[in-house]
Parts: sequence; C-alpha cells; structure tokens
Amino acid sequence: MAVHLGDVAPDFTAETTEGTVSFHDWIGDSWAILFSHPKDFTPVCTTELGAFAKAKPEFDRRNTKLIGLSVDPVDSHRDWAKDIEDTQGQALNFPVIGDPDHKVADLYDMIHPNALDTLTVRSVFIIGPDKKVKLTLTYPASTGRNVAEILRVLDSLQLTADYQVSTPVNWNDGDDVIIAPAIPDEEAKVKFPKGFRTLRPYLRLTPQPNR
Repeated sequence: MAVHLGDVAPDFTAETTEGTVSFHDWIGDSWAILFSHPKDFTPVCTTELGAFAKAKPEFDRRNTKLIGLSVDPVDSHRDWAKDIEDTQGQALNFPVIGDPDHKVADLYDMIHPNALDTLTVRSVFIIGPDKKVKLTLTYPASTGRNVAEILRVLDSLQLTADYQVSTPVNWNDGDDVIIAPAIPDEEAKVKFPKGFRTLRPYLRLTPQPNR
C-alpha cells in the first residue's frame, strides 16, 4: 500500500536492536522519523546510520525519535553496528527494525520492484505526534541522504504546525517566513506583532514567530 501525506502512519509491532517496539506507542507524544536501508553491511547505509547517530542530540532537541529499518534480521543489525561504530566513530543510539519478512516494508511501500525487487529503497517518513505522515522522501539505493536537510524540513514542519505560516525556498531556522494568504492584513498585524513586508498581496514576509 502507498502511504501519502496526511495519512495515519501504519502501526506495527516489530523486533528492533532495542527490543520489541509497538510503533504508535513508541512514538508517544513525540515526532518520529522512520527511515529504511536496502541492506546491512552496505557502504552508503553505514555512513548514513553513523551520521544520524551523530546528529541524534539535534533530533532530541526537536522532540523527535529516530528508528531505522533494513530487511535483514536484528542479529545482523547488531553485528553491523560494530562496523558502523568502528568506521564512522559513533555507536548506534536509536533502534533499527529487523524486517526479514518485509512486514513493515510492505506496509510503507518501501520496496519498489523496478528499482530493487527484494530490498528496501531509501525511504524517509516524518510522522507527527498525531501519528500522521508529514513528509515522505525516497532516494535510490546509490544516493545517501542529507541529514542537515532532514533537520531543516523538520524545523519547517514543526514551525508550520504551530503557526499559520509557510517557509520559502532555501529557508533555514531563523529566516523570515511567509504568512498564510488566507489571513487578512488586519488579522496578520495582530498575529504577527513583529510586523511584515508585503511583496505582493499573496506574498507577505514576517520574522519567524517563535524566535
């Protein structure tokens, strides 16, 4: 099944490197990022898991839990974790799901037969505390993900969930944001007391409201 933006993220129970996880219960009141890897002991995946582990304090600061997935079993993940720590200089510090029967991969449509017929592509799902899917990304097996970009979009998602704004191209935390066009100017003056610049009636910029 395909998982679309706004869908409730499919729930599941699975074995991980940190024990049995019931996904929705594990998320709790946090945000969560579920990301898949084609296979254990592969070079790009090794670099990715090390990078996510190094960045975990940044995800923690954003109340966001990380959980990885590969079609290999948990015992294989634990062996692989030794290589990750040795080559990337960082031990794993979040759970990785063992999915040899493709149960979770099928729920999240992580196997694309025209790309890899038995292995998961590099999927990313950002899920909110309401258990709904806020963002999806899909990379080919040959291309590693950009952790800084995932943090950037997470900042945008969390900001726009709390305020009636959107974020412009190349936005980073602290930059000006766009006021929702549906808000009249008089209301915008109240909602955004720092003021705003009107470039067009539909394009009004204001300082980031939670700064």
